[in-house]
Amino acid sequence: MKQKFSIITSTCVPLPLENVDTDQIIPARFLKATDKAGFGENLFRDWRFDKEGNPIADFVLNNHIYQGSVILVAGRNFGSGSSREHAAWAIAGYGFRVVISSFFADIHKNNELNNFVLPVQVSESFLQELFQSIEADPKAEVEVDLPRQTVTNKSTGRQEHFDINGYKKLCLINGLDDIDFLVQNQQRTIEWEQRELEAKRQER
Repeated sequence: MKQKFSIITSTCVPLPLENVDTDQIIPARFLKATDKAGFGENLFRDWRFDKEGNPIADFVLNNHIYQGSVILVAGRNFGSGSSREHAAWAIAGYGFRVVISSFFADIHKNNELNNFVLPVQVSESFLQELFQSIEADPKAEVEVDLPRQTVTNKSTGRQEHFDINGYKKLCLINGLDDIDFLVQNQQRTIEWEQRELEAKRQER
């Protein structure tokens, strides 16, 4: 899942529902697992499949038109509810690299970033325009440029800037998790500690 980010251009999966919580993203009965493997198969499990395990035909992830899309476009307040990181595991495991919404629950937003999924928060008007573009043409593409922090609706040309924590941006662009970052900067950390110790000795 540690794919480096730069510019991603893709068709989108539209999920125009507000207040999608983490229990809907990954139901609680799947939380016993501690390994990330296989979570993508159960993303939106109770919306994708009936009680017998058969695909529900009118759910968007079961529509072949959207297969291969790596951008999920969701309604306002995505990822609310419990703080379970498993929800981000499921989104990443399914293959989504970007989630676009007009508002994210803070904990879920951070969980996505920690799992190499980029949450892009846009204005409500931009979001609604995206939904309209996708409805008009399911093959409509969106470009997400992480270095420039822009998202562009290629159907209309409209573009917006999005915010992201500078540290997380650095990690995503370089394909680093928190441990990778610390290991990469180990020598600098050691040198800083040595300077601090020497400065304290001189103060005595």
